[in-house]
Amino acid sequence: MRSTIPRRHGPAGRPRMTAQEREYMAKHGINAAAAAAAVVCLAAFGTASAGAASSRAPAAGPGPTAPAPRFVPGPCPEPPEPVEALAGARCGLLKVPENRSRPGGRTIELPVAVIPAKAAKPAAEPVVFMSGGPGADTFDDIPFLVDSGLNRDRDLIIMAQRGNLYTRPHLACPEIDRYNRQAVGLRYDSAASKRALLDAVGKCRDRLAADGIDLSAYNTTENAADFADLRTALGIKQWNVYGYSYGTDLALTYLREHPQGIRAVAIDSLAPPALTVLPVTWSSARQGIDAVLDACAAEPRCKSRYPDLDRTLTEQVRKLEAHPLVTKARPPGGGDPVKVDLDGGALLNVLVAGGVKPVDVPAALDELSRGRPQRFAQARAADSAGSVGVWGHGLTESVACGEWVPGSSESDLLNAGRKAFPGWPDTVLAQAPQLPFQYAVCRTWNVPDRAAVQRVVTRSAVPTLIVSGTFDTKTGASMAKDAARTLSRSTSVVIPGIGHWVVPQSPCAQQVLASFLARPTAPDTGCAADVKPKPFTIVPK
Repeated sequence: MRSTIPRRHGPAGRPRMTAQEREYMAKHGINAAAAAAAVVCLAAFGTASAGAASSRAPAAGPGPTAPAPRFVPGPCPEPPEPVEALAGARCGLLKVPENRSRPGGRTIELPVAVIPAKAAKPAAEPVVFMSGGPGADTFDDIPFLVDSGLNRDRDLIIMAQRGNLYTRPHLACPEIDRYNRQAVGLRYDSAASKRALLDAVGKCRDRLAADGIDLSAYNTTENAADFADLRTALGIKQWNVYGYSYGTDLALTYLREHPQGIRAVAIDSLAPPALTVLPVTWSSARQGIDAVLDACAAEPRCKSRYPDLDRTLTEQVRKLEAHPLVTKARPPGGGDPVKVDLDGGALLNVLVAGGVKPVDVPAALDELSRGRPQRFAQARAADSAGSVGVWGHGLTESVACGEWVPGSSESDLLNAGRKAFPGWPDTVLAQAPQLPFQYAVCRTWNVPDRAAVQRVVTRSAVPTLIVSGTFDTKTGASMAKDAARTLSRSTSVVIPGIGHWVVPQSPCAQQVLASFLARPTAPDTGCAADVKPKPFTIVPK
């Protein structure tokens, strides 16, 4: 859920990619799949209908009515690092009510880009993308989507979710971003860290509320209705949906609430609405970490060099929680070394966030046990250079506090941690991976409980592709099995050796997705049987 210590992303969150990270991804297999899909031509942006979508709730009796959602053509967003695909895109703003249950309220603006298909004769049904987070910069994902072949044969539609970067209003919390930078030098689960976080959360909430923002309206139901309104406003008869992480929660909500016009749904690194609750973070962490350690045990060289890694991990978590290691480390992207406090909770969260690449985890744990913490310390230091004012924390906290936290308690979370990692210190297990102090945060954020309307199983016969990675520590692959039971025309594929957000990291997953978009009821998943995890890093003793 939360991405590396202490980014407050969502179950599906990922940090904004640096140029260095993009280069790494490009060098390690994130390229377009050679696959045939059928083809796409979106109706011209300038002639899009301004009619209201069915998701707009009618006003009760006389009085003000909610304005009809409408699309207004305009310039594309201009990210600090230029996105090449936007140069040929058709862009504009979708204008929708902030809160559809309150006619006469404010209107918000969501930036949209249609990236044309590369094919000369694209298929008729485009792909609309739902990003992770919640709170992530959707436009920052475009290079990964293009490199994965999402617009090879179909137009690709990008829309920033409400509250995210480039939307109006943008629910940024620079206060939380500055806390994240500071927290690398604090104990992960300390009282000082908690006080600093709650202070930042409170200041952000007060500022957004003073600006007249209705924080209760930044939820998955309204988010899904935005996408339904987008399809109608653009005059699209039918489209395909692709979402990852929180975007799968959103996609399944959208499929449940607005099934009209959906040809097929692909969900990657699944977080089903009915199962996405705070304690499940522990079972997901256990599944992903176990998969990495088991893969090492199955590789003779790795097993011989790094025996009994599970015991090594437990020993290091206990040792660091009792006696935190304070050192200095240089952030991965460069810059001056910063103070890093590495305790048991920080170590666990570096693993869950993928701060150390899976192929390096056995070596990193072995080095740590021998007094060389550099790999973990550098990963922890990454947040000291995090962006300020980019992430849409307002959406993150409103979704987390309204939809994931209600119905469970701190004791439920602790018990889930004890079940996942028996014998670990309670001080580590009391905090949800990637979302520490979340119950206290939600008491400060104070939005309505939406669990009853959001935590609902999606039942559908729309063709659905479910993609999981065995090394995913944020959204455990087992959740795909539960979701598939009520998706009667679903196909599930598990890619060995891949972590969170599978498609950009796996040429096989790219091929499967392209095959699915071409033939939703009969995708070719054969390549998955031949995928093996990459060899682990072996360092001399």
